[in-house]
Amino acid sequence: MAQKIYGKNLVYLDNAATTQKPRVVIEAVEKYYSETNSNIHRGVHYLSQKATTQYEGARDLIQKFIGAESRQEVIFTKGTTDSINLVAQSYGRNILKPGDEILITEMEHHSNIVPWQLLADQTGAKLKYIPITDHGELDRSDINGLLTAKTKIVSVVHISNSLGTINDIKKLTNLAHKVGAVILVDGAQAIQHIPVNVQDLDCDFYTFSGHKIYGPTGIGVLYGKKKLLTSMPPYQGGGDMIKYVSFEKTTYNDLPYKFEAGTPHIAGVIGLGAAIKYVQDLGFEFIHEQETLLLNAAISKLSSIPEVRLVGTAVQKASVAAFVIEGIHAHDIGTILDQEGVAVRAGHHCTQPLMDRFKVPATVRASFSFYNTLEEIDVLISGIKKALEIFK
Repeated sequence: MAQKIYGKNLVYLDNAATTQKPRVVIEAVEKYYSETNSNIHRGVHYLSQKATTQYEGARDLIQKFIGAESRQEVIFTKGTTDSINLVAQSYGRNILKPGDEILITEMEHHSNIVPWQLLADQTGAKLKYIPITDHGELDRSDINGLLTAKTKIVSVVHISNSLGTINDIKKLTNLAHKVGAVILVDGAQAIQHIPVNVQDLDCDFYTFSGHKIYGPTGIGVLYGKKKLLTSMPPYQGGGDMIKYVSFEKTTYNDLPYKFEAGTPHIAGVIGLGAAIKYVQDLGFEFIHEQETLLLNAAISKLSSIPEVRLVGTAVQKASVAAFVIEGIHAHDIGTILDQEGVAVRAGHHCTQPLMDRFKVPATVRASFSFYNTLEEIDVLISGIKKALEIFK
């Protein structure tokens, strides 16, 4: 990046938190606000019609991008967190009863833990989790024993934000369906790294956030199988999720609008559409090659520093390198790196139970995108060595 901080070139290695936005995305949002700004669906005038076409065009694009069977299965939300809460409250709260079980994993983000804790408290269901190994992979020996006839919902991350572990979603989906459970997949960290086809995965719900895939913040997508979404009551009430309202009764709108109450994040949807086109133009083959090159280089160089201990060494792994240095808190390392111009994430990464599993208060996480370079990894390593000199 051309930007400088503290007089040094900025090295942005915090892509798991949010990605930088390409010019085409910024221009798409700017163009909407400067040329097409209007509310959608309800207007008959030119601007409203044009904005509606762009908004719904993005839905069609996303349907094809994730391999959904129908555009009605693509719901726009505020992000992954909002999507998970929608499913928990609109689906889970209506089907769970005391004694039923929800199964998650030990590597989940707080956004895929807390909504299920709330739901368990509301319904009397029990929340259980699949443990992970020291390498940061799901402990397969426990999965079959945890999945029983009592399991009604399985919710699992596709790629761990803290470890980079890539979970075998097809296998987990198959196991969940064998016991009659539905499965939700948190795809926030996967959608920008690997191709996703929800029909091939056969998952019941899939969620992701726009800002992770080079799009705007505050916009996300919930995919759900049409049969399930049709059976679910609305999550919120208000404009656009209705067909007819009287003081006596309201008739709800059809999918997908039943779950899109109020004026949506129109610019965000248009920007997300531009981001997905950008990724399609790049191609996942190119993205994978670049990110694998960067991850392998980072792991190799980090492993050569005796004081560094990597956290998360799964065989199937995305471009996340998390580590600790004994005797130096992650925040101190992050602060030194910041002074060197390197932006990393230091903390528990909204995965406190996972930190407890590895018996660490926090890790330093460097996360890479295709636009990072090998030279930037060298700057990261140099900054870590400087931190060691200061604190040792």
